[in-house]
Amino acid sequence: MTDLETQELNKEIAILQEDCLRPTRKWNSSTLIWLGFLSVVAAWGLGVYIYQLRNGLGVTAMRNYVSWGLYISTFVFFIGISHSGTLVSAILRLTKQEWRRPITRSAELLTFVSLLFGGIMPIIDLGRPDRILNLVIHGRVQSPLIWDVICIMTYFTGSTIFLFLPMIPDLALCRDRLSDPKNLFEKFKKWLYTTFSMGWKGSPQQWHMLEKTMKIMTIIIIPIAVSVHTVVSYIFAMTLRAGWDSTVFGPYFVAGALYSGSAGVILGMAAFRKLYHLEKYITPKHFNLMGQIVLALTLIYAYLNLNEYWIPAYKMATGEGALLGDLFWGSYSKVFWILQVGTVLLPILIMSIPAGRKPLPLSLTCIVIVIGAWVKRYIIVVPTLLHPYMPIQEVPADWATYFPNWVEWSVTMACLAGIFLVITLFAKTFPMMAVWEVAEGIEIEHDKKNAIQIRKKREGIIKTDEVVAG
Repeated sequence: MTDLETQELNKEIAILQEDCLRPTRKWNSSTLIWLGFLSVVAAWGLGVYIYQLRNGLGVTAMRNYVSWGLYISTFVFFIGISHSGTLVSAILRLTKQEWRRPITRSAELLTFVSLLFGGIMPIIDLGRPDRILNLVIHGRVQSPLIWDVICIMTYFTGSTIFLFLPMIPDLALCRDRLSDPKNLFEKFKKWLYTTFSMGWKGSPQQWHMLEKTMKIMTIIIIPIAVSVHTVVSYIFAMTLRAGWDSTVFGPYFVAGALYSGSAGVILGMAAFRKLYHLEKYITPKHFNLMGQIVLALTLIYAYLNLNEYWIPAYKMATGEGALLGDLFWGSYSKVFWILQVGTVLLPILIMSIPAGRKPLPLSLTCIVIVIGAWVKRYIIVVPTLLHPYMPIQEVPADWATYFPNWVEWSVTMACLAGIFLVITLFAKTFPMMAVWEVAEGIEIEHDKKNAIQIRKKREGIIKTDEVVAG
């Protein structure tokens, strides 16, 4: 590279750093109003949950028939959304897709917060959460519930590490840029950046260790993620209850998780692109490529959806027949067909054309997909519980119906507000793009041969004198 080209490259990287760090320096009034609103919703939900704790689960709409309602449906939904980081970050990183660089962090963050609050939902569903320790003390290894706890804890630990590792160089950048803290909050941020950057200096040894560790975590996190939602499906599939007794539930749940999780990543891309003015880095190309991924996953999900309902519908066995009748033409038929047409078939048609993969139509489509994925989990859980082997006539009518009441909605909305609260605080404290990864992509674009050799030198792969001079 010539001196002029080097200067242009350095200038472009400096602009990148400023664009990424700017949101962390200023908290405007709209941010404070948004945080205040989320805090109020979370505080209200916490108060309602305390009310539930004091008075028992009888204050909810759940009864003997539907003992799993909105809480467990939301748990399955949150765990599904958590697959976003595995798909976008791990798989694209492993396959060396260069276009992934600006969107990996938002995907990894979505995984972290989804698992954080998804893991809370089963505890909220317990009438006596103080007995959660009994799972450890008296848990049986034969129980899918125990498998679920182990898998989710392992996945959460791995996802936290996977989010943290590529943040280390950016934490050091924030540490160095925040040189003179003027108030208590900035002093806290300085301490935070200094502590978690772990003495990062950018030496070849540090780069080599970081790249090696990230590669190991990338390989490990993918099978863990697949196992998590497979095991979540086992909670349902390893029963004899009509509607859940299915061998296709494992791949069906994994495909549904990837389908909704990748849609969640697109919504995150669109939000941060607009709010933080990152149009230069998150381009229509990223939306087009992510749209193609979501389209492929939606086709897979549609195929498994067909298998899930067509095979039992063809046989119409006694137990399955009552449930499917309720879904196809009964009390849940409107919701069921809106889900099939509106959140599966329609997105396929929209994303099949290039115009449907532009930022605005794709974002609107993904909003429909994510909401539909939540309702779909509800349809998997509740109608099945309303069709047990015991005749409904033997119990009071109000015990054989279910719709979430204000208590369940308040607590669930508080968890959703908690997710947005964590994401907002994270985005206002840390860069929402991996600055060093995007900068590396810019280097490669400017001078591919030289940039690759500089990277190898940085990782300690080749010696200094082997680097091609500009």
